Amino acid sequence: MLVFYNDSFCLYQKTEFLELILKYFPDLTERQKSQFAQLENLYKEWNNKINVISRKDIDNIYLHHVLHSLAIAKVIQFKKGSKVLDLGCGGGFPGIPLAIMFPDVQFTLIDGTRKKIKVVNEVAEAIGLTNAKGVHVRAEEYTEKYDFVITRAVALVEKLVIWTDKLIHDDHKNSFPNGIIALKGGNVVEEIGQTNNKVYSEVYPIKDIFDEKYYDEKFVIYIQH
Repeated sequence: MLVFYNDSFCLYQKTEFLELILKYFPDLTERQKSQFAQLENLYKEWNNKINVISRKDIDNIYLHHVLHSLAIAKVIQFKKGSKVLDLGCGGGFPGIPLAIMFPDVQFTLIDGTRKKIKVVNEVAEAIGLTNAKGVHVRAEEYTEKYDFVITRAVALVEKLVIWTDKLIHDDHKNSFPNGIIALKGGNVVEEIGQTNNKVYSEVYPIKDIFDEKYYDEKFVIYIQH
């Protein structure tokens, strides 16, 4: 059955995809529900123009991309006024879902591919997301500093530590000291151990957060700056 909500923001359908998000985040505001509900059609529309998500994967956008991104929100609750950088954001994951989840946090999403940033900014504008902006720039050329850098399967941990060292400041205000929060798969403990510099890290299996089998080999990694 389709249930329609009507708030000052937009009219949207309560589908099985939105129910997946509400299963783990039942306290979303009507505005947040509206914004999440719009992602499916927006990304399908843009994916037909600019391939930012595998065409075989687009029908699984909520399980494989939106909810996956939100695993970070189960590990840390960013405080109001925090600044977060999504490094190598692609089409907007994890930055767009997290910007919906944390409307009082400023998200900057960067990628070296201009067409991907176009999708990010078009999606953000379409859903009225005022706390997220996409910037076309390579990580090596970027210098602004943030509380946290978030990524999803962008590079090996060793490279992430090197790339982000200049991008994270030392003024801590969250429950975690500033650092990197990455979504990764595979043997992450071994990967962290291969870094040249000793880093403090914590690994959170997503299968302990979400019960869908898709997350069995996926993790949230925190690396302190």
